[in-house]
Amino acid sequence: MIANKDPFPVFEVLEPGVLTTIQDLGRFGCQKYGVPVSGAMDDFSLKVANLLVGNDSNAAALEITGLGPKLKVLNDTVLSLSGADFNVALDEKPFRGWRSVRVRKGSIIWIKEARRGFRGYLAAAGGIEVPRVLGSRSTYLTGKMGGLDGRSLRKGDIINSSSLLVSSARIPLRFLPEEYIPVFSSRVEVRVIMGPQDDRFDDEGIKTFLNSWYVVSLNSDRTAYRLTGPKIAHRQKADIITDAIPQGAIQVPGDGQPIVMMADRPTTGGYAKIACVIAPDIPRIAQL
Repeated sequence: MIANKDPFPVFEVLEPGVLTTIQDLGRFGCQKYGVPVSGAMDDFSLKVANLLVGNDSNAAALEITGLGPKLKVLNDTVLSLSGADFNVALDEKPFRGWRSVRVRKGSIIWIKEARRGFRGYLAAAGGIEVPRVLGSRSTYLTGKMGGLDGRSLRKGDIINSSSLLVSSARIPLRFLPEEYIPVFSSRVEVRVIMGPQDDRFDDEGIKTFLNSWYVVSLNSDRTAYRLTGPKIAHRQKADIITDAIPQGAIQVPGDGQPIVMMADRPTTGGYAKIACVIAPDIPRIAQL
């Protein structure tokens, strides 16, 4: 434990990037009230970023999407960036990911375009400090809750971290061994568990689902990834009596195009679910 409850400013947002939000591992225990879990799309990368700077794995960090922010460092601290391979500069010098780095007050970190992968996680020693809402600091954009007033970062925002119980100079620097760093690709295979409504699809539909490549459409976000590709045939109608939607559930509506439910997914839904992506493979999808 390296932080207490008193916040202190760590970043000023000079440019916000395309979509930068504050996320932890999510808001659990509230789905029965219709509140999604939210949290990091790639929980592995968030956990690693936090552990590299000495935080609890559930500490809040910045989730960066596609094109990142430009930030001014307001106090000496230790940072780490994990996830997608971004073009990053710290005071105009290259900044490497998957390791912790000491940064000085007044430094500028500019996270530019993602070269491989799509989402990154910037953790600061002590964790990003915002009020917990229903037990989590995660931003749920649709519900406008958590994070900074339920929204993404804007120019001029001041981001706080919990103040450190020790000097940042005394926090040990760490790195993730190269053999454990994920290799991101624009073409991935993921593992699934069939069901719970796979009986609503005929044999040809299931064969199509398991043996076809699908493209992530532009109409995708933190709620769901809509895929386009060969049509999956139903044995029965696509609609079901509404039931719960777990992370990674793959719904197939009447048009036969699968939808993978992600972090901000609704808690229930009325389309047949042919399968669920297993938890360890969710981060691979999140990086598309």
